[in-house]
Amino acid sequence: MIKVTVNASNKYDILIGDGLLDRAGEFCRAAIGECRVCVITDDTVNELYFDRLNESLKKAGYSALRFVFPHGEESKNIGTITEILEFCAENRLTRSDCLIALGGGVVGDMTGFAAAIYLRGIRFVQIPTTVLAAVDSSVGGKTGVDLKAGKNLCGAFHQPCLVICDCKTTDTLTKEIFADGCAEIIKYGVINDRPFFDFLKKGIRENLEEIIAECVRNKARVVEDDEFDKGSRQLLNLGHTVGHAIEICSGLEISHGSAVAIGMVIVTRAAVNMGICPENDLYEVIDILKANGLPTSCEYSARELAAVASTDKKRAGASISAVLPYGIGDSRLYKISVSELEALIAKGL
Repeated sequence: MIKVTVNASNKYDILIGDGLLDRAGEFCRAAIGECRVCVITDDTVNELYFDRLNESLKKAGYSALRFVFPHGEESKNIGTITEILEFCAENRLTRSDCLIALGGGVVGDMTGFAAAIYLRGIRFVQIPTTVLAAVDSSVGGKTGVDLKAGKNLCGAFHQPCLVICDCKTTDTLTKEIFADGCAEIIKYGVINDRPFFDFLKKGIRENLEEIIAECVRNKARVVEDDEFDKGSRQLLNLGHTVGHAIEICSGLEISHGSAVAIGMVIVTRAAVNMGICPENDLYEVIDILKANGLPTSCEYSARELAAVASTDKKRAGASISAVLPYGIGDSRLYKISVSELEALIAKGL
């Protein structure tokens, strides 16, 4: 088992290894002590993993409540949050109690947001079951839901008190969902770690525990430096501004990881066409994405994507911070006016 500690406003451990789900109760007991717990999960993960988690919690002396909602991005909305909050209130959870997110990024984001606003803030534990959630959304305290205008436009910063990543839960992922996580993994290499990018060419699934741990260490450093996303943490949005627009334009038919992969290609090609990134680096990014089953292009126009991206949460007044690779391992913030966004995207299409 690998342990990574995040020294944010709330210090917590991330535990990474095989078979940790069956010890989750033990880890929770050490981190949160005696309290009531409520597991939040979706219908798919509920069938796969709730019984194992519940058995572990029972052994540690917990009697867990459970709230289950339909899987998918379509559930990531205020309506589902309201249902979670009402469930917590009906069952008289108090400020000393704890929510447990069992699932992928949607489950983790919503559980964290519910924990942030229920009784003005209670504790929560992240148990990610997808690669994407393990390397990205379960770490760092960004929580929230989507609005009709865009993704993650409603949320709060609320750090978990523990993250338990059982790498074996990824064995039940479809190849498409596993690939979604690969996009976020590759992103770390493109942002600031050329040696890590090159290591990924050896195979992600074959080195998964080590790769997840390195991604988590990378993100932990960024979160410790800029917990509330005012500066360097925005680099983690590489490919995301355009990626979120692709998701919305597709009516969520294109998954988050696939959209981020396409977004990375678009901004890298834009950087090449602006003369700030070597052309060969673009080909390397495209090759590694394709090798991991990810798309590298989309059918949407620059105008369509810019119209959606202009509402992105990273916008500040009339400007927006884009993230552009100056080369693999060297990505930088590049502030532009919203009116320039369409032209930037056009350079990348």
